[in-house]
Amino acid sequence: MSTPTSDIDESAQRVSSIAELAASLEAGSTPPDEWRIGTEHEKFGFLADSLQPVPYEGAASIRSLLETIGERFDWAPIMEGGAIIGLKRDGASISLEPGGQFELSGAPLETIHQTCAEIERHLRETEDVARRLGIEFLAAGSSPVWSMADTPLMPKARYGIMSRYMQQVGRLGREMMFRTCTVQSNLDFSSEADMVAKLRVSLALQPIVTALFANSPFTEGRTNGYQSYRSHIWTDTDPDRTGMLPFAFEDGFGFERYVDYAVDVPMYFVRRGGKYLDCAGQSFRAFMAGELPALPGERPTIDDFNDHLSTIFPEVRLKTFLEMRGADAGPKPTLCALSALWAGLLYDSVAQDEAWQMVKGWSAAERESLRRSVPAMGFAAPIAGRSALDVARDLLSISRRGLKRRNKLNASGDNETIFLPVLEQIAETGRNQAQNLLERYHSEWNGDLAPIFQHLRFSSAA
Repeated sequence: MSTPTSDIDESAQRVSSIAELAASLEAGSTPPDEWRIGTEHEKFGFLADSLQPVPYEGAASIRSLLETIGERFDWAPIMEGGAIIGLKRDGASISLEPGGQFELSGAPLETIHQTCAEIERHLRETEDVARRLGIEFLAAGSSPVWSMADTPLMPKARYGIMSRYMQQVGRLGREMMFRTCTVQSNLDFSSEADMVAKLRVSLALQPIVTALFANSPFTEGRTNGYQSYRSHIWTDTDPDRTGMLPFAFEDGFGFERYVDYAVDVPMYFVRRGGKYLDCAGQSFRAFMAGELPALPGERPTIDDFNDHLSTIFPEVRLKTFLEMRGADAGPKPTLCALSALWAGLLYDSVAQDEAWQMVKGWSAAERESLRRSVPAMGFAAPIAGRSALDVARDLLSISRRGLKRRNKLNASGDNETIFLPVLEQIAETGRNQAQNLLERYHSEWNGDLAPIFQHLRFSSAA
């Protein structure tokens, strides 16, 4: 969950209706020639000498890393309670997940060439500082060796609130918070109808993307029985705020129906005066009526609603843009490839329609079954008489054609299809990163996961 880069404006107009909140989402509608792409990714920091997680305090620490990156590369600090918890620059931000996962939330950019250059710049800057501190980064979807006791806690008040509440609503919520990493692509829509079309296609296909990007087969030094343990974790985190949103496929779905769902998702917190008020389990709908126990008589602002939206975790999340949330984090080429895949599918009308024709006959039960089966079965998971691998191959072909028609070129005259081969090779061989890791674990690594820290070490040059 990205760190807010500004405080709540408590003088802002208060809202009390579903229609007002729906209008705030619809305000994100953007003409196609202004559509942008944002890429977010998380990574695990570890100490190069001990292979242990990076603590917040100390000589080799998250705090030192943030402070030095900020000073050396002109990032502005984001503070909470006197502690640096992130950085911001030119529409992008660096933030911390609960267990110290280091996240880049990229700026909205026009092309995949630009977003990939942004990722490369971030990795170069981070490496320049981190290696002087004895810190490296791991490109994995879940923590492969560290226990919860090994994992540090970052000094962000919201995470204490979330952690306490998650122990009440699912078995694996704290696993999600402290021991997973994802890569995410954020895309625009032009209207309510376009939002609905994009949301339906991307929800249906999210498990296929999970299979392509699966990269989390180990937990606490052992195999865990999954190719994407990160994705499995989401199936037992909090049923009120996760899942495949079957109502999005019903007639009449639009911004108001999504808001109607969102306001009934239990809250975590409200920000006031730079502090987080614990509202865990309380109702945003009650907040709209001035009946929130934590703030009696007060109604929310749009900023409060946006905070609340950021605590809802479906497979695709609607804000004033759409967030694609199905992929495990992985090496640098896969970070660029995720946004290329989705831009090819959703930023070309022909490709989007081809993708919809492929998935429109899937029932809600079939979509849910696919979501549940992919974390363990990967490409072997069945869907409507086909395998996830068959669908993945078709998906990549559709995306490639869409990117060719987009025809966004770099300085060398290459279009954005140059970012797809890493995924096309996975689909051609039928072997994702998790399957390759498992093969190494059982053969050349001889059941020892120490080599994974070199094998999956993040590098701006890779």
